[in-house]
Amino acid sequence: MSSCSSQPQTHVVQTVSISYTQLKDKGADLSAKIEEGFGPNGLGILSIADVPGYSSLRQNLLHLSPRLAGLSDDQKRDLEDPDSRYNFGWSHGKEKLESGKPDTLKGSFYANPVLDKPTSDPALIQRYPSYCGANIWPRSALPELEPAFKPLGKLILEVGMLLAYHCDLYAFQGMKMLEDDGLEQILRRSRCHKGRLLYYFPAKHSSCSQDGESMSSWCGWHTDHGSLTGLTRAMFKKDAVEISCPDNAAGLYVKSRSGQLVKVVYGEDEIAYQIGETTEILSRGRLCATPHCVRAPLGEAAFGVDRSTFALFMQPDCDTTKREYVKSSCRTAFCGNLRRLRINSQFRPCAYLFLLLAGFGNVLSNLFRHFYVSFSVFNLFTAFSNASTVPVIVRDEKLKFPEVVHIHQELIPSRGSLTFGEYTEKLLDKYYHLKM
Repeated sequence: MSSCSSQPQTHVVQTVSISYTQLKDKGADLSAKIEEGFGPNGLGILSIADVPGYSSLRQNLLHLSPRLAGLSDDQKRDLEDPDSRYNFGWSHGKEKLESGKPDTLKGSFYANPVLDKPTSDPALIQRYPSYCGANIWPRSALPELEPAFKPLGKLILEVGMLLAYHCDLYAFQGMKMLEDDGLEQILRRSRCHKGRLLYYFPAKHSSCSQDGESMSSWCGWHTDHGSLTGLTRAMFKKDAVEISCPDNAAGLYVKSRSGQLVKVVYGEDEIAYQIGETTEILSRGRLCATPHCVRAPLGEAAFGVDRSTFALFMQPDCDTTKREYVKSSCRTAFCGNLRRLRINSQFRPCAYLFLLLAGFGNVLSNLFRHFYVSFSVFNLFTAFSNASTVPVIVRDEKLKFPEVVHIHQELIPSRGSLTFGEYTEKLLDKYYHLKM
């Protein structure tokens, strides 16, 4: 029997778990568990147990994932949407791995589980095709997919809303919050939540590494860009039969605050939720996002094993613009807090503007399209006036870079300023594919 002796020892951590009964009790004090899972010293993930109806919905959808991936090339081509940069319908090989190679290890199917067509406004559709486009269902090739996808997505969304309510109580305790502010209300107003059914193709050979990066061999290191991501536990199959994962070291890994790599586990009938960068920014760092990746199973037993899972990306509306009155005395504190946030450093200059909730769709497009091609110029905030409280006005504005930039120096022009969209275009041209 062969083995992969080079595998490092795995530190395994069970997620902080909250029962559904506790979660739906708005009078319950869950702040300790929220802080343990999502707070500055947490792993950015927790799970919800005993959700009624969840187990059967998970089974129904994940069993369809191999069938979807097994459709003919012509059938899958009919499900592709290049205009959205493959963020509706079927996507395979359109993203790049950390090595720079196209990601052919997994296929994805994207759809909005709530609205088949979030808007009929042609201007919004043109500006935000990745969020405002229409769903593409294989109603002839795989008619079971739509009635399995939507109920699971909606359930994860509703449970996530309950979790968002308790996140607000924790994040804003001791602070005055307007009625329509906070994570829960931002998400309830959104039309642009996105579900992603993922299928990881079976290994074609047994190996101790793939592209020399065994730790992130099935999904590269990344931090979710949105507000809250709901996750099912993965389903493994071999020869169309459901099995347990054949490698104890495989699975979801999170990078802790101290830089330690931790394998995170949760129950088959639990829904896991991860904090995204957007929520970290809006909560002033009280709720924290963490980098994570997926490690593939290795060894002889992993040969021919596939993996299916589902993620629901909960995020604000694509075109949310908020006029907010902020005390000028708070400017320095806001900027200081942001420097301590652990968000992708290449986006940190932009996040100063995003901190005050400027046109979320524009900034979200920047983060999300770190994996695709950008296409629009983003709205940014103007500077504050000297008044004690000032309205924040949204308009196109140049992004001013600091004199010392430690990342992507080659992208910054000598004049030191770019629009948010221009900067994003350069990032995406570098990491993915150039516009045609």
